[in-house]
Parts: sequence; structure tokens; C-alpha cells
Amino acid sequence: MKKRSIIGIVVAAVVYLLLFILGAASGAIHPACFAYAGTVMPLLFAFVYLYTASNMKCFGAAAVLNGFVLIVSLLAGEGNTALIVIMLVMTALAEIIRAVLGYDNLKGVMWSFIPFAFSFYAYTFHWWTETAGSLEEAVEEMPAGYAATMEAVINNTTAIVIALVLVIPAAVLGMTLAKKLMKGTSSRLQAA
Repeated sequence: MKKRSIIGIVVAAVVYLLLFILGAASGAIHPACFAYAGTVMPLLFAFVYLYTASNMKCFGAAAVLNGFVLIVSLLAGEGNTALIVIMLVMTALAEIIRAVLGYDNLKGVMWSFIPFAFSFYAYTFHWWTETAGSLEEAVEEMPAGYAATMEAVINNTTAIVIALVLVIPAAVLGMTLAKKLMKGTSSRLQAA
């Protein structure tokens, strides 16, 4: 891999982390924004993933991006069991799909992006796996009434199921847009 590509991948990993921070910051608007941001984040993640995968025609595109976010999250004290497990599973699925379909083709990148697109939910899913602790933190860190609003969001099982299902069309749309807008990048991969 060229030095220029390595620098580009490092920049992509930082941009990906910033997108996670943006999604997390959306919780300041309303708890539902934080809870369901993972459904729309693939629209942005697709650009970073396509760039990284087109420059890493080998194992590692998903691992580098999610690994960087996971390490920074753990160092910042934001890590939890749900984050670690979901992030590792989604990363492994993305890497396996890319390995099976080919590292150097667009089809492999597009299909591997679907599990990768669920990555932001690894960060937010502690609301559903560690609800009591999450509500406790909200009482300590957020304005009065936030925890009650947050609890209503957590208890809306239908909404989280719908949001998780909608990640798939958001991932397909995100990758379609990335492929069209980043023609030079996607041209480095064999057509799907």
C-alpha cells in the first residue's frame, strides 16, 4: 500500500470517528435522535467505507474503521459490553463477506457494508442492554426530565425494531450514493 493511501485511510478513520461523535451529540436534541441515529448514519458511513475499502484491497477496511472507534471509545470510558460485542460481530461479518466476494470488487464492498452499517447501534445499544445504568447516567449528566423522555424511547420496542430494519435500505441507499458521487474511488474496484 502506498504512503498516500495509508494517510488517506488514517484520515478516513478520523472522519468515521467524528461521524460517531456527531451521532452521539444528536442526543442533545432529543433522546430519540441518539437512539435512532444509527438508522441514518449509514448514509454518511458509506462514503468513508467505500473510500477505505477501495484503498485496502485486502483484509482490514471494516477492522481499521471499527477498531479505531472501539479503541477510542474504550480509552474515553465509553466502552461497554454491548459496544464491544456488537462492534466485533459486525466487523467480522463485514470482513468475511468481503473476503468471500472479493476484496477488489464493488460487489464485495457493497454487500459487506450491510453488516458494517449497523456499527453505530453498537454504541447506542447499551440503552437496551444496560437500561438501569443508562438511565442513572442520564440523571447525572443530562438536564432534568431527560431520563424520563429517554425511558419512553427505550420502552418503544416497535420503534427500535423498525429502526433496525430500516438500516438495510439506508445502507443500500448510502452505498448507491457513495458509488455515484465517488466515481473515481469506486472505479478502483471491479464492477459489481
